[in-house]
Amino acid sequence: MPQSDASIVELDRLIRHANSIIRRRGRDILQEFDITPPQFDALLILKNNKGENLTIGELGERMYLACSTATDLIDRMERNGLVERARDANDRRVIRLNILEKGYQMVDEVLAARKRYLSEALQDVPQEDIQAMIKGMTQLDELLRTKRG
Repeated sequence: MPQSDASIVELDRLIRHANSIIRRRGRDILQEFDITPPQFDALLILKNNKGENLTIGELGERMYLACSTATDLIDRMERNGLVERARDANDRRVIRLNILEKGYQMVDEVLAARKRYLSEALQDVPQEDIQAMIKGMTQLDELLRTKRG
């Protein structure tokens, strides 16, 4: 069923606007924890990588960063006690990244603050409306993941 141009334009506007507000508040939250958005993104990627410790190059690829930029990022994170470099057990030439306890704690605290923000924003919204939002966003996420082009 073809969608009206007005509907698509409005959906695009609403997604961009909500994303802008959430990103802005997310940056404010990160400042409270003295961590930059790229550092937090790197911690999330490393944490969500299911136990396979990435190299700096692999992390840079996932963040769309040049190797030198990824190295600078990891240097700062290492100085702040968030991550460490470790030699690969199978190939001593390879350096892998490990999240340290402070890094895990930082992710958990930031995510908890973001959850509190969203919970407060939605506190007066009926549960059935929240479920409808989840259903719609899930559907959009699935459609966008499978759509090529």
